[in-house]
Amino acid sequence: VQLVESGGGLVQPGGSLRLSCAASGFTFSSYAMSWYRQVPGKGRELVARISSTGFSTNYADSVKGRFTISRDNAKNTVYLQMTRLKAEDTAVYYCNVYRGSTDYWGQGTQVTVSS
Repeated sequence: VQLVESGGGLVQPGGSLRLSCAASGFTFSSYAMSWYRQVPGKGRELVARISSTGFSTNYADSVKGRFTISRDNAKNTVYLQMTRLKAEDTAVYYCNVYRGSTDYWGQGTQVTVSS
């Protein structure tokens, strides 16, 4: 299993970013996918999850109405569209799949929201 995140960077408050996670090594279309984030000194927080088909999504209360998770099963890629970003969204964002009783993680991509 390999998960490779991209799309992070520095953005001003109120701005937008789109994160991507390219997956390989497993049947992508059979598994729910998630985005987590982590700030130094704290545990990883679930941000959003999408079902294998893409028909069902869940979000942390802190990002509802601002973030959108989506997937393209033909491209084995999951996305996180982030809008109206706030300073408290600053974190390392990780792509995740839970498969075979094991959590798999990407290397993470840094998102910094600052003026």
